[in-house]
This record gives sequence, C-alpha cells and structure tokens, in this order.
Amino acid sequence: MGFTSDIEIARAAKKKPIQAIGAALGIPPDDLIPYGHDKAKVGAAFIKGLAGRPDGKLILVTAINPTPAGEGKTTTTVGLGDGLNRIGKKAVVCIREASLGPNFGMKGGAAGGGMAQIVPMEEMNLHFTGDFHAITSAHNLLSAMIDNHIYWGNELGIDTRRIVWRRVMDMNDRALRDVVVSLGGVPNGFPRQTGFDITVASEVMAILCLSRDLEDLQARLGSIVVGYTRDKQPVHCRDLKADGAMTVLLRDAMQPNLVQTLENNPAFVHGGPFANIAHGCNSVIATTTALKLGEYVVTEAGFGADLGAEKFFDIKCRKAGLRPSAAVIVATVRAMKMNGGVAKADLAAENVAAVQAGCANLARHIENVQGFGVPVVVAINHFNGDTAAEIQAVKDHVAGLGAEAILCRHWAEGSAGIEDLARKVVELAESGVADFHPLYPDAMGLLEKIETVATRIYRAAGVQADSAIHEQLRAWEAAGHGHLPVCMAKTQYSFTTDPTVRGAPTGHIIPVREVRLSAGAGFVVAICGEIMTMPGLPRVPSAEVIRLNDQGHVEGLF
Repeated sequence: MGFTSDIEIARAAKKKPIQAIGAALGIPPDDLIPYGHDKAKVGAAFIKGLAGRPDGKLILVTAINPTPAGEGKTTTTVGLGDGLNRIGKKAVVCIREASLGPNFGMKGGAAGGGMAQIVPMEEMNLHFTGDFHAITSAHNLLSAMIDNHIYWGNELGIDTRRIVWRRVMDMNDRALRDVVVSLGGVPNGFPRQTGFDITVASEVMAILCLSRDLEDLQARLGSIVVGYTRDKQPVHCRDLKADGAMTVLLRDAMQPNLVQTLENNPAFVHGGPFANIAHGCNSVIATTTALKLGEYVVTEAGFGADLGAEKFFDIKCRKAGLRPSAAVIVATVRAMKMNGGVAKADLAAENVAAVQAGCANLARHIENVQGFGVPVVVAINHFNGDTAAEIQAVKDHVAGLGAEAILCRHWAEGSAGIEDLARKVVELAESGVADFHPLYPDAMGLLEKIETVATRIYRAAGVQADSAIHEQLRAWEAAGHGHLPVCMAKTQYSFTTDPTVRGAPTGHIIPVREVRLSAGAGFVVAICGEIMTMPGLPRVPSAEVIRLNDQGHVEGLF
C-alpha cells in the first residue's frame, strides 16, 4: 500500500466535497449543514420528507467475542459497504461515533482500517461535529437542575439518598466513579454522594440513539427518572422542567452526520452508546434515513454478537420496527487460535488444532444469530500469516453448521477484496429467508427476560440476584415498566462475566449485582459482574503517544 499506518492512508484519501456525496444519495445541497468540506449533517426537514419511501435491506455486521488478536468488525462493515457499491448496489454504511475515552485509553481510533476506512478519520475520532459534547452538556444540565432544585427548597420532596442521576464526561477517569458533591457549607447546597459515568453510558446518549425525531426526543427526555421521594415515588426530568432546555442543546446533535469512505461511498456516523454498558448501536434516525436512501444499509453492533447483536435485535430493532435481512459475523484465524488456547505471542505459528478448538466460540455466535431468524454468513478477516490449512479449518467448521465462511481481504485491497462476501450478502438478503423475531416477547417479566438472555445467549445455568433486585424489578413492573426490554451490561470478552474465560463455556452463573431503569430510553439495565460505567485509563494510555508532528498532523491516533 505504500503507507505504514491507518492515519497515513486516511490522510492521503482523495475525498469528494460532501455535497457530492449527498447528491449521490439525492440529498439537495440546501438540506446539508456542512461542517467544513468533508462532513455535514442532514437536515430534519429533508429526513421527514422521506417517510413515504420504501426501505432498503438492512445488513448487520457483528463478530465473535473480542480478543487481543483483533477482529476488525468496523473495517469489515466499511469494506462490505464499499464492496456492495462495487458490485452495483446502492449501499450506505452506518456506524457509531468514537468516544474520546477509549481513543485516549486503549482502543485508539474507530473508523475502520487499512483500505476500508471512513474519512475524515482524525476529526471522527476527536470532536467530530460536537454531538458528544452536546450530550454531555444536556446530561449535566439535568444534574445541575436536580441539585439546584434541592438548594431552593426541594418542592418536589426529592430524597437526596435516592437520586439515581449521576454526571458524565467523555473521558476515562476512574477517580470520578464515586464522589461527594456540594461540600463547602450552606452556599454550596446539601452534600451527597454521587459519581460520574462516561458520556457513552448516559441515558441521554441512549435516548438520542433511539428517538425518531425531536418531539420523540423531548418526550423521552421528560420520562427520565432522576430519583425518588421519601415515599419512593419517582421524580422525572419533566417534573424539574429540564426536558425543553435539554432538547434545545440536542437539536443539532439529533441530525445524522454524513461522511464518506476511502472509495467515496456514503456513510452515516451518528451516536455511540457503549455495547457492554449500553445498547451499542448507532442512531435509529441515521439507520432509518439510510434505509430510505439506499438499496442496502450496512451497520454494526458493538463487540461480539452476544452483546451487540442481541441488543441490536432486542432493543434497537424492537423499538424502531426494523427487520434485518442478513447478518455477517466477523472472525479471524488469529482469534480462533486464541479461543483455542494459544497465547498472543505464539499466534504466528500454524496451529490447525487450536483453530478447530476455537471455532466453538464462532459456532455459538452463529447459532445465536440464527435463533433470531436472521441468515448468517461468516467473514474471515484475512491477516498476513494465516495459512491455507487454518483458513480451510474455519470454512469447514462453519459449513458443518449450515453456513458459509468467506475469506475477505478488504484491509489490504479495499472493495476488490470483499466482492465475494458482498455477493453472498445480496444472495441471502434477496432470498427472502429472513424471518426476524426478538428473543423474548414484551409481556415477559423483567427477571425472566434477564434469565432468557443469560440462558439462551450466554448458555448460563441461571442468574444470581439478591432479594433487593427481585423486589426492584417487581416494583418497576407494578409501575408499568414491565414491557421494557433488558440491556445486559457485561464483559465483552466472554460468554461468562469472567473476561478470561474464552471459547464457548456452558453451565456458568450470571451474577446481576445492580439494575437501573432507563425509562426515557425504554429499557432496564442489568449490570452483571464487575462492569464499570466509568472506565479507567490503562497503565500506558494511548494518549502518551498521540501528538501533533512538525507538519501539524495528528500522530499516534492509529
């Protein structure tokens, strides 16, 4: 390729003006709100005018459980979008925006890789169009109004011991997980314990990503439960009259961001809830807009299929009335070897037996996705060093499950390296075999929903939750929230709650240590095991090597 890093490839891209990308989708220049030359928001009035158009076909890209070997899910999502356009289909890519916390922590950038990237890569991984800042500000406005209401007499009778609304920032900072606010005497209010979550864990983020329009957004914001009175009655955001101002802050952020791939194909990058502590999908408004503008929409769900795909199907598709036509599960030979017991340092050596053993993890994900009535194809994301025997071992294992695994070289070759997968996706999508259905019905009890995900997706023997959690779930059901889906907050690295357990374990117990009601977003969060809603930075964070070089270009951001 002639380049040494993703960021160098992105910087050398021959980008088209964003108006040209919009024109290819039929978006008039006046309906684009440009942010510079290469990114724009799509106007709300234009989106509203698309309502009568038929929908294209929705393709989900998901993956096996992440490993340190790397899987390349976003890279495959972008590559498949380019590949579908290459074979003559009008395809649009839809992915999430990147959080600053992981970018400066462990993960680095989140715009694809190699010759399958979305650009402008640097801006997308930094402040982009300011959506996350708007979400942070809207969330913290509500936080400020809660404490202000209490300071000025607490007319609503909020019990300061039962405030559940925390504060957020878009950075990994473990020091802020648990804090005490309002110290310093009478002028500063009433001291109480609270804490910070990362912005992508905010219910405001989830609400923005699930809202159909501004009216729906404000209604959902108003339904946020911020705390309870002394007699345990809920206090909502609308009771504090904060929903209107929050909507004002989020007006521009609600409009999807249009950018392009390296091959000048359209991509919507909008919203970014975490997949292990939130629902892990880009915004409904971006996806539904893309479905009105393209024949195919390729989107991804965060982390492995046990988290991202399950939430995509059970939360996003359920809430938005979406019906996916096919799913792609991304796997690598390297990751199969790690799941088969090989250490990262030993991945270079051929080990067909380890590949075969590790395929149990891939098989579990295939079976789970098929259980939603969605046809599956496996994308083997090629790495240098993969041997023919190892690749064949994956193909044979997948064939034994009634599916097909296709070798993809999009990282090195762009769309030319993923044509076979694109054709297979079209074949599956146009076959009409998809019969999508969520895992559980709305009418099922909340605890039973948690148990259903644990036993059918994680293959656990059961769920462990103390009596207080049982009581809380029953109380929410009595209050009219029993129809909500559940959002499982769990480690992404394993089907268990122990991140070191790879492969396809069975018979384990899923401990639920806390449940949270997201009444505005419309789901109940079950926090399982030791999952953090405010991550910390690693010993050597990526931030240490991110800098501006002598030419003023960003270095170290992938």
